[in-house]
Amino acid sequence: MRSLAHPALHDITLAGILHALSDETRVAIFAGIAGSACAQRCAAYATVSEKPVPKSTLSQHFKALREAGLIRSERQGVAMHNTSRCAEIETRFPGLIPAIIGAYLAEAESR
Repeated sequence: MRSLAHPALHDITLAGILHALSDETRVAIFAGIAGSACAQRCAAYATVSEKPVPKSTLSQHFKALREAGLIRSERQGVAMHNTSRCAEIETRFPGLIPAIIGAYLAEAESR
């Protein structure tokens, strides 16, 4: 089985983070993972904003988040468990993730 690539902290870029979070489904997934105290399974996001997300599309969203350095994914049996890298990113880009999550939540609240 192929191992998953996770960028080192010094390889995470602002442009990469902003690109990954430019998609409304990905930012919703990331906000859910970042707001959780425990690892989240990919299947928990089969429906985002009341819209079903096909498994293949969901895989691509998680790959984009992982390659941007926003999440860490770990296989456990047949399930993939995802955790945020917010604490790591905070050391590289202080205040960025709380600002993005805050803006996302404010926007979602106004809908």
